[in-house]
Amino acid sequence: MAGHRRRYGRRPPEQRQLTYDIAVEEVYEPWRQWLDDQFARLPDGAATTMARRIWLDEQFWPVNFELATGAGLRAAGLTVGYEQSWDGLTPDWTVLSENGKPIAFVEVHTDQPPTTTFGQMRAWHGLVERIKQIPVPVVLQAASQGGPVLPPDAGTAKRITQDLKNKLLSNPHAITFASHGYTFLVMADPRRGGPMKSPLGMHACFVPPSSRAGPVTAAPMMEQVRKKAHTYRRLADKYAIPFIVAAGAHRFTGVTLQHVRDILTGLPAPKITLQFNWGDPYIGEQTVHPGAIPPWQWPQGLDGLIWIHGELPFPLAALPNPAAPRPMPAALLPLPTAG
Repeated sequence: MAGHRRRYGRRPPEQRQLTYDIAVEEVYEPWRQWLDDQFARLPDGAATTMARRIWLDEQFWPVNFELATGAGLRAAGLTVGYEQSWDGLTPDWTVLSENGKPIAFVEVHTDQPPTTTFGQMRAWHGLVERIKQIPVPVVLQAASQGGPVLPPDAGTAKRITQDLKNKLLSNPHAITFASHGYTFLVMADPRRGGPMKSPLGMHACFVPPSSRAGPVTAAPMMEQVRKKAHTYRRLADKYAIPFIVAAGAHRFTGVTLQHVRDILTGLPAPKITLQFNWGDPYIGEQTVHPGAIPPWQWPQGLDGLIWIHGELPFPLAALPNPAAPRPMPAALLPLPTAG
């Protein structure tokens, strides 16, 4: 924590990673302790590599979910090895017998938003931090432009902030401000009327577009699960042991265990889920085809799924393939809370 604070704490807030608060704030100490406990169970080289990745925005959840899977398997009383090589493939986790032979292979998949989403969120975060310095207690949001609102670059964000500061101070009762191709609105309080009070006291608060508004679906994640089954099918066949995919979703995707269950079991009619925040002027669109949704067809070579919940201590849930020729280890049914 001290090293991370020394390295990044001197940067202005708008130039820090999205994970900075989790890395240094006291409230997240239990999370960091959990991470240290999991790193201590890995081979030295693997622990060092993962520790370098953990605070990168795009790597934060994949590392957490890989560690959580190992923790859950151990909590079930199983012996596991991390990234052991078997015939040229290295599954994330291998469940081992007492004499060190493989009895199950487990690959971990993290459902993540596109890489561009992280860049957009960092850019919006930069504008949020700059606007915090404006000494006017209002809450702002970006107005719709008829589609997704993309963030400004750092130079434009700096000019927008200076422009907004001048306009807010000279005309504090205005509710609309145009600046460098963007329109900013003063948010109203729906209960009291009038402008909403800033949660930052006497400074402005900007609620940016979330960069993740739109339909929520587990379909892309399940397609990646299918690809992993194809990759590891021959290896599992050779050793005559089950292959399992442990899957979790980055919080930005909005995907939950219920979305996965709905795909597995099918639905009598389409179910639509949208996610958005206050600052989202545009939430996308979705084409819906009426009619029943058939159950997901388990691919050959996939003997079960494990769902990784996205909150500490990352409990796991087993979702066995009912037609699997090689059932998941009995210790995973039901799977205990990871810890």
